[in-house]
Amino acid sequence: MNEEKPEALNAWRRLRRWLSGVHLHLMTIEDTPHSIALGLAIGIFFGFTPLSSLKTLLSIGFAWLFGGNKVAAAVSVTLHDLLLPFMPAIYLWEYKFGYWAMHGHLPGRIGFRTLAFRDYVHWETFFTVGRPLLVGSLIIGLPSAAIVYFVARGLITRHRA
Repeated sequence: MNEEKPEALNAWRRLRRWLSGVHLHLMTIEDTPHSIALGLAIGIFFGFTPLSSLKTLLSIGFAWLFGGNKVAAAVSVTLHDLLLPFMPAIYLWEYKFGYWAMHGHLPGRIGFRTLAFRDYVHWETFFTVGRPLLVGSLIIGLPSAAIVYFVARGLITRHRA
């Protein structure tokens, strides 16, 4: 029991050291604060989408398209994956917000236990569950991206001053 505590403490220390290294790397990227903050915001936005295999590519592509920093976009979408243990709850809230935005009321009780694997990959399931999930990811992702943009731009500007 005593051996677990120091190991957990070391894991937290490694995580903090890694995050401070990522922070330092983002602060020293040779680009404008606007470009870095825009890349970070784009990465966070795509981090909330349920397009798990395309998130990084989409964030880099949109960062390139809108003049954001591509490295910052890739880093922030990867940092967003630290929320992975909480993603089922986030996806549930995204679905509820999207359903509410599309239908004007919250969905009834959601039960996934009766679905077989083939139901998850069927096109009808994609349209009945996927559309509200995508709409909900916009509702949660856009404000999150805006907050990240303004906070990151302020931090980067202050760090360079």
